[in-house]
Amino acid sequence: MTTQSYAHPEVLVSTDWVAEHLEDPQVRIVESNEDPLLYSTGHIPGAVHIDWVTDLNDQVRRDYLDRENFEKLMARHGISNETLVVFYGDKNNWWACYALWVFQLFGHEKAAIMNGGRKKWEAENRPLTRDVPKYPPATYKAPQRADYKVRAFRDQVLEHVNINGPLIDVRSPGEYRGELLHMPDYPQEGTLRGGHIPGAKSIPWSQAANEDGTFKSVEGLKELYEAQNGFNPDQSIITYCRIGERSAHTWFVLRYLLGYENVRNYDGSWTEWGNLVRVPIEK
Repeated sequence: MTTQSYAHPEVLVSTDWVAEHLEDPQVRIVESNEDPLLYSTGHIPGAVHIDWVTDLNDQVRRDYLDRENFEKLMARHGISNETLVVFYGDKNNWWACYALWVFQLFGHEKAAIMNGGRKKWEAENRPLTRDVPKYPPATYKAPQRADYKVRAFRDQVLEHVNINGPLIDVRSPGEYRGELLHMPDYPQEGTLRGGHIPGAKSIPWSQAANEDGTFKSVEGLKELYEAQNGFNPDQSIITYCRIGERSAHTWFVLRYLLGYENVRNYDGSWTEWGNLVRVPIEK
């Protein structure tokens, strides 16, 4: 599959490319999954594990790690400012895209996704190991976190709603309709109310992926977001889901594969909006 027709083809690498760069000192392979135990059952040789809960989130408040702790995380895994970080993971790379999105809060632009994630790597019978790599500590200097570039907060979302700004709800149809508070087969907890943000269109995140876990072609993505749902690159779009991880996948698709310049991810998503007082909710 060629990636040259994507707006930013450099953000996707193939499983072949990863296999050829397993020992490249300028590349760090990072696995990030929904299931934090999955890495220990077998991972790409040389890959390090970044846990979305313990590594990327502040351990006291609902927020992401600060600049100092991001620098420590990068240094611990031997990642410098010049290292190309290639993310992959389970669930068709939705957590890999989430990790890449968090890295963009600190402006680490040398980042890519392994197209197809764990699913494609395993389907191709490529090697897995339980050996945990050790890399020499690196020096990393991060800027202050620039949330405004890729992140939307609740007040900004409310302003967006008031001006009829475009939003994409990437959750399951049942969550969008207010029938579920979480994905099917997950505990139905976390919010008081179900439904969706007024004006949001329902485009489940998985519709952007092929059966093998790879991203759809540019033509397929344009058909989905533009022809079927009326979005265009000139709009200011906010994506959301339940906690911001599935919507980071859609954010990645719009921002890097289709080249939409003004897309933000509302990571507070439904766990915040569904519990807020005096905000509008539709079903």
